[in-house]
Amino acid sequence: QVQLVESGGGLVQAGGSLRLSCAVSGSIFSANAMGWYRQAPGKQRELVASVTSGGSTNYADSVKGRFTISRDNAKNTVYLQMNSLKPEDTAVYYCNRPGPLIFTWGQGTQVTVSS
Repeated sequence: QVQLVESGGGLVQAGGSLRLSCAVSGSIFSANAMGWYRQAPGKQRELVASVTSGGSTNYADSVKGRFTISRDNAKNTVYLQMNSLKPEDTAVYYCNRPGPLIFTWGQGTQVTVSS
């Protein structure tokens, strides 16, 4: 069974940066597209960035130009570099396949951006 372990969240001031990591167990990582989702309090979980097995990326308009998704297939890890953070980026961040066939969700990592 695939396990997803997110890390790297924290408290940061507006304009700051964070780098999230997601370690994916199992040998199937390199063959799968991966994505980063976030869920803010009272809101639905949304996909904010994705990367294909070949390295092509896609971003939600709300994070385009500020966030960068990348992957290291040798380490079975996907990253999310977040720059110019805004208070509205505050959420729990999760990694998973872009869908619809997703893995069991991990615990996520909390990102809090203060104004």
